[in-house]
Amino acid sequence: MRSRLWLLAALWPCWSLACPPICRCTPASLRFAGRGGTCRPRTQFIHLPLTEVQSGSFEGLLNVSRIEISQSDSIRMIRSQAFISLRSLAEISILNINQLVAIESGAFTDLPKLRYLSICNTAITQFPDLNSISSQELYFFLEMGDNLHLDGIPSNAFRGMSEEYVYMNLVRNGFKEIRTHAFNGTKLDKLVLKGNKRLCEIHEDAFEGATGPSVLDVSSTALRALPARGLRKVKVLMALSTPSLKTLPPLENFQELHEAQLTYPSHCCAFHSWRSSSRYRRGHLLLIRTCRLFRTQLEAVGLYDVSFQYPDLDLCADSSPIKCTPEPDAFNPCEDLLGYAFLRSVTWIITVFAMSGNLTVLFVLLSSHQKLTVSRFLMCNLAFADLCMGLYLLIIAFVDFYSRQEYYNHATAWQTGAGCHVAGFLTVFASELSVYTLTLITLERWHTITHAMRMDRRLRLRHVLGLMAAGWGFSGLVALLPVLGVSSYTKVSMCLPMDIETAASQGYVVAVLLLNVAAFLVVCYCYGRIYARVRNPEVATRRGDAKIAKRMAVLIFTDFLCMAPISFFAISAALNMPLITVSHSKILLVLFYPINSLCNPFLYTIFTRACRRDVCLFLSRCKRHAHTRAGRGQGRAASAHYTQTGTKRTQLIICNQFN
Repeated sequence: MRSRLWLLAALWPCWSLACPPICRCTPASLRFAGRGGTCRPRTQFIHLPLTEVQSGSFEGLLNVSRIEISQSDSIRMIRSQAFISLRSLAEISILNINQLVAIESGAFTDLPKLRYLSICNTAITQFPDLNSISSQELYFFLEMGDNLHLDGIPSNAFRGMSEEYVYMNLVRNGFKEIRTHAFNGTKLDKLVLKGNKRLCEIHEDAFEGATGPSVLDVSSTALRALPARGLRKVKVLMALSTPSLKTLPPLENFQELHEAQLTYPSHCCAFHSWRSSSRYRRGHLLLIRTCRLFRTQLEAVGLYDVSFQYPDLDLCADSSPIKCTPEPDAFNPCEDLLGYAFLRSVTWIITVFAMSGNLTVLFVLLSSHQKLTVSRFLMCNLAFADLCMGLYLLIIAFVDFYSRQEYYNHATAWQTGAGCHVAGFLTVFASELSVYTLTLITLERWHTITHAMRMDRRLRLRHVLGLMAAGWGFSGLVALLPVLGVSSYTKVSMCLPMDIETAASQGYVVAVLLLNVAAFLVVCYCYGRIYARVRNPEVATRRGDAKIAKRMAVLIFTDFLCMAPISFFAISAALNMPLITVSHSKILLVLFYPINSLCNPFLYTIFTRACRRDVCLFLSRCKRHAHTRAGRGQGRAASAHYTQTGTKRTQLIICNQFN
């Protein structure tokens, strides 16, 4: 059993105990001089009542192989050369000394057999000087943990510590950065930085001048990026619970990577894509050719199994796929945002026409000097809803263009960022507001035709204002719930609320879809009644109302038929019975989901006679304004006569062309 030297703080000041024969004692320090006694190889000092460990304190312990200093509440400093020329010393442990604020430079000097150094749970504020250890052991283990006042690893922090391979376990410290050339001059086998929650930066040249590491663990840190250089020898990469690490360096830097344990599934797509890339295949083919030539030359001189004795020369080692976790799931397959190449072109086409068409509708309706009727007001709301859908498509198309071929490096930042939440809010708000407005348009037409001869029974603008205010509030609430945690927009790359893991999320998705189906049934019922009245010759209705009802019936049925595939497959997926994959659903979402936003402005407004009349009036006003400005230098009477004549002629020509 290891011998322990217990120095009790309560007994030290009274000096009733004689100083041990191997020590020289003062009220603040203790020195082991080796006179008149011996100490066993493994020595532990607990609860030392000293304020500092002075230089040469252990110079008499020549045969000690392990020294542990722990559980002291008074030690504040370890002086330079405190551990010097102890040529038998193999292990040093400095543990749980919460008042230790400084370890002077050169405290660990000339320790050729040191193979283990542990400095844990202290209050040191500067990284200790390890450059003078000069260990000659084949494998050196450095452990530093729970030193919360250390803010970083300086340059050349380990140069001269050991010339052989080193295992560094630097966990749960206060590191914020690792500076350039921090590991210069070391042979890193394993580097564990796990649990350094403040560590947000490893400098690009931190591994410059170092060999390795073969294992790198940066789990549970705040790292935003890995260094682009110095990772070629990494065989195992661990970055679990590292939410800020959303991008990976160029994959060519991971030449020897065999296993990766990451935070986000999209990063595993990076390695799968890289292994299947043409650049990797060309390099692998070159390696195979070199391997065959190398093996032929070795066999010619009688060496048949050089890889057994010299593994570094085994060029023919099997290049197995990288083992990466977590693997991509059904919601996030390894593909670009839009998945299929042809969808890119289709998305841009739909986006351009949807945006331009709905902007035109809003401009024409809002710039018209005619009275704002119920129909015009509803058309404005419908155009705004469809414009929001166009904005959603524009965002999706732009992100897909920006991240093409490298979506794995943008997936996490996109899906967890504000952009995806904005896009998701826009599309859900637009979809629900559009469905609500279309339903209200149908109800308004049905009510108007039913009471065609009762002008006092028609809906007034103030009534519709209240109904649309309720629709805006409902649509905004439905779109806001995923932002507040009921379902989520971050589940898929298209930023739709497809998260049904909780009962509340599943209920939300199913309820929204069923409401859309109910709206469709209401439209079907209303237009069935409208057609029955229009085709009944005994019912006197206004001809204009009948024509509008017929046209709107075709339009609204077209809109809802386009949405039918979306509703069908979405409801089946919400009930945990998916019929198509997420990749295939993108085709529906691009080709069918926004089709009403594309068609509505043209069929509802732009191709109607009322719109042509509004355009005629608008162009007439523009022409009149132009003539007025051109004729300012002439007399007022002549200018007025010319403008009036020209305006009438222009208006007649334009209207004839439109009609």
